[in-house]
Amino acid sequence: MLQSLDIYYESRADGQRQILSRLHKRSPLFVTSEVLCFVAAVGFVALSTITDSRWLPLLLAVLSLVAYVVVRIADSRNTRLMQRARALLKVYEGEQAYRRGDFHAFDDGERYMDAHHPFTFDLDIFGPASLYNRLCRTATTGGSDVLARELSSVSNRAGRYALIAELAARCDFREHFQSYGVENKVDTDFRDVLSQMEGVSCPTCIVSRPFRLFAALSVAGFFVSVAATVLSYIPVGVPITWGLAQFFLAWALTSGPLHRLQRSVGRLHDRLPSFCNLVNLTVSQSSLKAEDGQQILRQLEGAPEALRHFGRIVQKMDSRNNILGLFITDSLAMRDVFILSDFLHWRESSASRLQQWADAVAMMDALVSMATFRYNEPEAVKPKVVESDGIVYEAQSLWHPFLGRKAVSNDFNIADRNFYIITGANMAGKSTFLRTVGINYVMAMCGLPVMAKSLRISHFGLFTSMRTTDDLTRGISYFNAELLRLQQLLDYCSTQKRTLIILDEILKGTNSLDKLNGSRLFLEHVMQSPVSGIVATHDLELSKMESPRIHNFCFEIQLGADVTYSYKITPGVARNQNATFLLRRMLADDNTEP
Repeated sequence: MLQSLDIYYESRADGQRQILSRLHKRSPLFVTSEVLCFVAAVGFVALSTITDSRWLPLLLAVLSLVAYVVVRIADSRNTRLMQRARALLKVYEGEQAYRRGDFHAFDDGERYMDAHHPFTFDLDIFGPASLYNRLCRTATTGGSDVLARELSSVSNRAGRYALIAELAARCDFREHFQSYGVENKVDTDFRDVLSQMEGVSCPTCIVSRPFRLFAALSVAGFFVSVAATVLSYIPVGVPITWGLAQFFLAWALTSGPLHRLQRSVGRLHDRLPSFCNLVNLTVSQSSLKAEDGQQILRQLEGAPEALRHFGRIVQKMDSRNNILGLFITDSLAMRDVFILSDFLHWRESSASRLQQWADAVAMMDALVSMATFRYNEPEAVKPKVVESDGIVYEAQSLWHPFLGRKAVSNDFNIADRNFYIITGANMAGKSTFLRTVGINYVMAMCGLPVMAKSLRISHFGLFTSMRTTDDLTRGISYFNAELLRLQQLLDYCSTQKRTLIILDEILKGTNSLDKLNGSRLFLEHVMQSPVSGIVATHDLELSKMESPRIHNFCFEIQLGADVTYSYKITPGVARNQNATFLLRRMLADDNTEP
């Protein structure tokens, strides 16, 4: 399967390259045809002025213009197809890079990093080469925020696994969805625009049926007056006066509101088409069986039609920038009156749902990223989440998702209100194992597959303390930062029904004896709460706390001619350390240098 994924992405990328090559070859033909058609139209018009038979050259001129329009439309379509092909090619090239372990094509989510979060900072959830960096394929700003929010929480969303599995199987849908944001993410935060639109006051008569009927009859009457003037029934001043009256009425009623609306709605011009495409693409997945998917589809009911109508209104507003065209269209048809009336009807019927539609698309966007991860990691398995009043964590062959096929897997069980003290030499695997336990739990709670042969868990809170840092700008020393983190841990545990805490070297910022006594005191206190914990330490004295609720595990190394690391966790206390061994060898090598 792993090899077939490489073949799949390579074949898809090659397919888009071939499409691009064909489309590129057509572009010069379209440009040449447009020039020839335009020149022909001008030539036939000129010919009609110097020939006795004028109608034939004029007819040919019209046909040339029609041909020009047809070719121009075909050229625009060809350009759009090229843009889609380029976007899809970038999607496939990004996945090929992912397969090689290169994640630079994807958002790393560094802006979401928070050293004070209960677990994301310690578990490498955000930042370069993080879990978010490996997952994120989002096409929208809202989808990026949703994905970050999901990875920052351990609320139980494991029931979403069925939808993620469905989406993983829909490759074309996922890839096309991603392609709309591969160049620039679509901004799905419409709240400011909606607020500005709601704040624009308009004459109430504009939306009334009697006024719309009056405007329609006025326009019809104007064209009747033009016809009557042509037939010499009425003087030419009548339609001119009528048209001017229509222009000034439309200008008086609509110029202020439409000018203010253009400033707010104009911000939607670039992002609305892509957003509409994402809505339509999502709605096309009506065959989704998972309830979470159906819920998203229900949130989008009526969205495609309403957004198409809104898109037409926005286009009409954009076309108002031509002053001469504005004068002509308002004089002839009171166009601004109908634009503003259509907008006000849309604002009343649909504007309040725009952000709801955006949120639904953002959720689908985040799920597409998760589904792509599931597709790309076929060796990962579905976790089994059980109902329990206590902590359940039973893992077989668990490994860290960042290590791939080279990872050493471990079995490990965590019982409710039990603690596990893990000893071992430097680089033996303690910290990686702690992160393995935590990150797989986070993934399971999001509805993602996990890196294990099997993982059986219940739902509980999670708090880690592994990367405490000082903050000199705020006058916080390393030791003080450790104390603040432990206080944060106690506060967090007091709000949770059950919590798993993962600690790497408690109180590193003090001397050995003080560290040992402080660690014992802290563990004895926290064990009175509904908490389970894993504590990695170099302090072998801490292992003497072993009791029916405190268990010793270790990552042992073998010392010989070199250091051998097994990265396997076993019961007991580590016997061998490597610092003195490695330093002695380093100093011996230094003495042998000339």
